[in-house]
Amino acid sequence: MSTVTAQPPEFLQLTGHPIRWQLLTELTHSDRQVRELAALIGRRQSLVSYHLAQLREGGLVTVRRSSADGRDTYYRLDLEACRDRLAEAATALHPGLRLAPAPPPAPVPRPPVRVLFLCTGNSSRSQMAEAILEQVGGSHFEAASAGSHPMPLHPNAVRVMRERGLDIGGRRSKHLSEFTDRTFHHVISLCDRVREVCPDFPGRPRTAHWSMPDPATEGTDDATTYPAFVRTASELNTRIQFLLSTT
Repeated sequence: MSTVTAQPPEFLQLTGHPIRWQLLTELTHSDRQVRELAALIGRRQSLVSYHLAQLREGGLVTVRRSSADGRDTYYRLDLEACRDRLAEAATALHPGLRLAPAPPPAPVPRPPVRVLFLCTGNSSRSQMAEAILEQVGGSHFEAASAGSHPMPLHPNAVRVMRERGLDIGGRRSKHLSEFTDRTFHHVISLCDRVREVCPDFPGRPRTAHWSMPDPATEGTDDATTYPAFVRTASELNTRIQFLLSTT
């Protein structure tokens, strides 16, 4: 008779701690600062920081400095990493537990889910998010975007979207005040600065913050910023794909 002595996979050890599980759960909804997480789960900030460090070391959480206040940082859950590590943990227990994609649910007639994406200039991030959601969400979603200080569309945003089969060249940038009397199911800020000035919208939409740097600032000209726009489009696509599964 054999005795099993192997330790559980690291993913299970990391996520099995009650505090870390609470933190992960909160981060599925929105990127957060440490003090926000501490308030949400009712724990000391120093303790929250300790467990966030464990999650970062385990590759489940990433962090970036706020573009609004460089003294703050935002923590983000890497959902793709969690999905892959969970699949590995299940397979480690038994090959028959290998996770397979769930079959798509049967379509149910319903009003479209309305989503508003916000950033500062409405020149790249929010415009790209709007276009991607329109593409992958189909008739089940209505997407819109706006900014606190609208600027013309960035040529790299147009270029990257065109490479994805989406033409946004004819779209205009819009001020968020155009939407303050409209109801949305989700309002998602993509810019740390606009998060701080985001108004209240009617209907109590579900709000979230995706802390994403402005790709236009990650270089000296259009040629050097282009890779940042590609990364931004890829991250937006990933986050939106996970958003679809929650609605």
